[in-house]
Amino acid sequence: MIEGFDDFTIASTWERFISEIEGFCRLWFVDGHKNLLDKGAECLASRSNMYMIKCELKHGVKLYMMEYYFQIHGNDKAEQWDDDLHSLQLSFGVTEFLIIAPISASGVVLDAPESSKLLSAVAIALSNCGSNWPAFVPVHDPSRKAYIGIQNMGTTFTRRFDSDRIGSQVPVRLLHLEGLYELFVSKFALTSVDFSTNCFSVRSTMRLTYRTPYADDDDAESQDHINRESKGDAIEFNHIKKQWDDDCPWAEWYSSEDPIKGFELTAIWPKKMFEGSVEMAELENESPFDAEKWLLFPIISQNMIDDSIGKFGFASQLSHLVSALDISFEAKYLEDFVSAENSGSDISKISDCIPPPAVVDRILKEIFQNGVESWNSVDFEKRNSRFIKGAPLGSLFAEFCLHLLWLGNCNIRAIATLWIEFVREVRWCWEESQPLPKMSASSSIDLATCLVHQKLQMLAICIEKKNLLVHEPPSGVESEASSVNKVDLHDTFDQSQDMLSKTSLGTSSPPRLVVQHGAEESLACSQPHGTGYRDLLATDVKRKGSAGVVDSMMLLHSYQNMHSPIIQDAPPMTEDMHEERLRAAEAFGNLLSFSGQLERDILSSDMSAFKAANPDAVFEDFIRWHSPGDWESDEAEDKSIHDIVNSPKPNWPPKGRLSQRMAEHGSLWRQIWNTSPAIPSSEQRPLLDPIREGEKILHYLETLRPYQLLEQMICTSFRAAADILNQTKFGDFRLMKAKIDQLYCTLASTLKSLIANHVPDRVELIGDLKQLCVVFGHIEKLVILAASIHRKLFDAPRLSQAIFQDYFDFYLPKMGTGLASLCYDKVFNVKQVVKVHERDVIASLFPPPTASQSWRKVLSMGNLLFGHEPILREIIFSVYDNVSNGQYSGSNLLASMGDIETHRMYICGTSNDLRVALSVTSWD
Repeated sequence: MIEGFDDFTIASTWERFISEIEGFCRLWFVDGHKNLLDKGAECLASRSNMYMIKCELKHGVKLYMMEYYFQIHGNDKAEQWDDDLHSLQLSFGVTEFLIIAPISASGVVLDAPESSKLLSAVAIALSNCGSNWPAFVPVHDPSRKAYIGIQNMGTTFTRRFDSDRIGSQVPVRLLHLEGLYELFVSKFALTSVDFSTNCFSVRSTMRLTYRTPYADDDDAESQDHINRESKGDAIEFNHIKKQWDDDCPWAEWYSSEDPIKGFELTAIWPKKMFEGSVEMAELENESPFDAEKWLLFPIISQNMIDDSIGKFGFASQLSHLVSALDISFEAKYLEDFVSAENSGSDISKISDCIPPPAVVDRILKEIFQNGVESWNSVDFEKRNSRFIKGAPLGSLFAEFCLHLLWLGNCNIRAIATLWIEFVREVRWCWEESQPLPKMSASSSIDLATCLVHQKLQMLAICIEKKNLLVHEPPSGVESEASSVNKVDLHDTFDQSQDMLSKTSLGTSSPPRLVVQHGAEESLACSQPHGTGYRDLLATDVKRKGSAGVVDSMMLLHSYQNMHSPIIQDAPPMTEDMHEERLRAAEAFGNLLSFSGQLERDILSSDMSAFKAANPDAVFEDFIRWHSPGDWESDEAEDKSIHDIVNSPKPNWPPKGRLSQRMAEHGSLWRQIWNTSPAIPSSEQRPLLDPIREGEKILHYLETLRPYQLLEQMICTSFRAAADILNQTKFGDFRLMKAKIDQLYCTLASTLKSLIANHVPDRVELIGDLKQLCVVFGHIEKLVILAASIHRKLFDAPRLSQAIFQDYFDFYLPKMGTGLASLCYDKVFNVKQVVKVHERDVIASLFPPPTASQSWRKVLSMGNLLFGHEPILREIIFSVYDNVSNGQYSGSNLLASMGDIETHRMYICGTSNDLRVALSVTSWD
């Protein structure tokens, strides 16, 4: 009966162990590779096409781990120098394989009988499954990286594997290709058939790896040179090491570690037949230029690959600035962070240090040193950075922000201290009438910038106008007359308003206002219809402030050409001044009619200057000149300017009418016209009061709330840092240019709520800004990497762009916006093929060694590249035999198999390290 059946084939523990191995192998074999992925197979971090699934086994009291390695896209050509191969694949020429090892600290089998028994168990299990997977067992000490293995190749052949490593001084004979060739050939002498090694054709292929010398190889020599220059108490530093990024745009603020530590050049020789050790000696004397293929691999600094936060350049300091913004909401005034009298508040818990006065003075001198106002004309200011509402790079406030990023780790107390001293220095410039450095007084107010920058622009203009008023040269009676003749249009308008209110109900004609100029009286305003009276006085009126005749335009009530007046410039206004006027207009309800009221000072000045330049002008003439859209011409007058100018009798008077808006009774424009005296702009009081506006600006700077200052500092710092990175020269890296443009868009969209005072929840705001710092750090890393690659491979642009593209594809998954570090443990190992015309450029990266480098190095291997020996040499020897001839013949079935690889040896090593892996195929 079945119930009483006992399976004696698994009676012992060893047999049960084999059965357990067989069960897992059958399961993996039946599932197939794709199903194993669904069941949890892991992709190796350093291999893109290598996967592994594992299981635990128990034999007695010991636990073992069995791992199955496989590829989704199989490649039977394991001899090819593929960097995506596993070390066992490269060593033994296998594709998929098993590894079984004890679960212990060392992970190897130190006992030889145990390793043989373990390997036999796996071989029996695989044979029962009908599988030809090779199996390996790690043996000896872990540092030797030694394996033994076996593979059943059907019922005919068996392959055995063995590898070991010499980790000390390698024998001289094995340092040269001649000795390595003899080592491989000696394995044939151990076979049962006696034949001469000269009768065998050995196939060999070789891969050599060279590494560029590090830039700091001469540091010790340089230090000795500096010490030799020391004499007594005075030390003369004649040797100053130049940093790689001294001429990069960010070098003024910090020095970055070179992200490219060097390059590894791989030279590959194709598979070739060798029939003696003499030919191997000739191969050792060949130049790397004789190799079939060159591959270049950049050695990337670990700081570039690590995705840790807050450890790199501008991004780390911007993160500190965001932390300062978070604290700034806790105080009303900046002085609260500096004062020590806040023991009862939360501010006293802040442990940040205040920078010493000497440091503050030094930084202020750097900020306020005279410089060229280059921020108005830089090329990178054209497009993207204009969308970020901060001070432009090179301006005074931008310099303040950039210096502060590196002061006291950008803590809130350092910010408050430097800002207070900064405002004091600005006030000194105002009181002493000294121009503000790095600020242009000739430009208009840039409303696309932050408010602090606008205020400083306004203050620079006020200082210039203040100097013009103070330093105006006195000229006796003439200066007094000039001051008397300068009429205040504000007072005149206010006085005329009373006249308007008294006469508007009693008469429909506007009053006549006469302005005294010395002993002369000129009629400034007259009846709309009454040209005869104007003609009588035309000869007695003196025209003033004319800029020239307006082409093809004549006055309506006088047969005279219209003159364009010289008018005052509109007073500059900052953003808050515009908003204040807009709010006042909205308070009146009628925005359209009040818009003229808002600009009445400017409009009255223009009207007065127009009257002075055109004494016989009427309101309609001013409208035709100032606002042509409000003058409706008749069809009969619709001629070209050419016809009017060349006509012997111009069509006068011009025909047309005011628009409905201007023709309304009681129009505000007409009221201002009626009350504006005929005064040229040179005799008018200026529209801008520099003294009053300057004091208002200083009051704003001195009473600025901490969070308001920090918000503008963050916008300015991000914009300035991005502009600095945007100046980096990295060639035609279109991908890098696209990422920088994308960074500007990200900055503009994220900082928009901060600029518009639409501040959401405080926690959410700080979180968004912290994420923005992370994004900025990723782009900053890529920019620095692009700059380093570009300058090192300047003469090989295709190669530099390809390497950057490879790294960008590798780094792209790391470029998340989260604050947590990404779990991304892949290794960058992509190599680029060097074309023949690019080899000279790459070879220039290997300068001949200096004298100090030559005596320290003992050259022990051949194939030198400009005096540099390879850091790694890999060779594959192999011998093939036809199964129909010789030892492996004897079956018609085997005759169809062709050549088989009977012996294979992989050798990898240097002068102090040699690893050998041998596989032998035997006849069963």
